[in-house]
Amino acid sequence: MEKITSFQADHTKIVPGIYVSRVDGDVTTYDLRMKKPNGGDYLSDLQMHSLEHLLATFLRNGDKKENIIYVGPMGCRTGFYLLTRGLSDRQVLEELLIQLENITSYDGEMPGASEYECGNYRELSLCEGKAAARDYLSVLKAYNGDFRYQ
Repeated sequence: MEKITSFQADHTKIVPGIYVSRVDGDVTTYDLRMKKPNGGDYLSDLQMHSLEHLLATFLRNGDKKENIIYVGPMGCRTGFYLLTRGLSDRQVLEELLIQLENITSYDGEMPGASEYECGNYRELSLCEGKAAARDYLSVLKAYNGDFRYQ
């Protein structure tokens, strides 16, 4: 069997940041790496689920909402995948910075936090989601702008 693209990246060298994972036609998949792989420090299930709701809601309501295809967590709990169409790497980074700022200052109700809207609605925390967003925002603010794996 062929190795899938994400298993071909050297996970011993990946550090928190944002990377182009793959390009399929006009769809670009970004690796929103929040934690160092195999570093022993991972997003908790609560943080990951909460940030998933927040990222998906804010990105799909932002100025670039027509270009956002999917936002979803990595099973290894080190980050998220973001699929976009029609945006440059710089535009994606700028939109992430805007929406992460919006998430960290958000004081409303947790999006999708009802039995009707979510299959595990009791495991959500606005506080934990905002904390994870704040941590990643600090990574992206200091990011060198290289979107390729090292």
